[in-house]
Amino acid sequence: MIALDLIGIGTGNPEHVTLAAIRAMAEADLILLPRKGDEKTDLADLRRQVCATHLPDLARVVEFDLPVRDASGGYIDGVNDWHDAIAQAWKAQIDAHLPQGGRVALLVWGDPSLYDSTLRIAARLGLTPRVVPGVTSLSVLTAAHAIPLNDLGAPVVITTGRQLRENGWPEGADAVAVMLDQGGAFTHVAPEGVKIWWGAYLGMAHEALIAGPLAEVADQILTTRAELRALHGWIMDIYLLRR
Repeated sequence: MIALDLIGIGTGNPEHVTLAAIRAMAEADLILLPRKGDEKTDLADLRRQVCATHLPDLARVVEFDLPVRDASGGYIDGVNDWHDAIAQAWKAQIDAHLPQGGRVALLVWGDPSLYDSTLRIAARLGLTPRVVPGVTSLSVLTAAHAIPLNDLGAPVVITTGRQLRENGWPEGADAVAVMLDQGGAFTHVAPEGVKIWWGAYLGMAHEALIAGPLAEVADQILTTRAELRALHGWIMDIYLLRR
């Protein structure tokens, strides 16, 4: 029998890993670390660093190559096919390393419940995981800028760059937290009266932060984002908009 743990590990800083996460890592018979290709070797390195920091040995840690999503067709169909392929990649590793059963763990950026698909992928294998919550990029963003997420009694909408680009400012929201933006979705928002708090590589050594009126800092964010992506080969960023 296979038991699965999905362990939130924060945004890349080993100090953000909770005591519950460390305990779950120690209990696992197998920890699977996905590799996402040469351009994202930093992400694999950070997972290795988390394991090396909190485990006495790495004998139970196994790396595997994550399937690549085909972006040539429709978005939803492409993602579903990709998730099917990832589920099969998990199964192949579990079958190879835990043929008699045991507890397997995957380390999830941020928290497994917030814009992450590991829970949906686990369901494809008929597995009901134990979820260990983690520090989210959203909480690290607000901490880095020393701001509250919401104004007093005011609502916040958490959405994606795709949604903001295609549908504009969510109705009824005073503040909008935007994740999974391929870049510049905030340029589709009328900037008058809007302030933005932006962060990239949150919790990591090369964390970058910019804040200010959207009309004044939008170009700076776009330029900085492009420079950082070129420098590191990848970028993970998030921002909060408030009007």
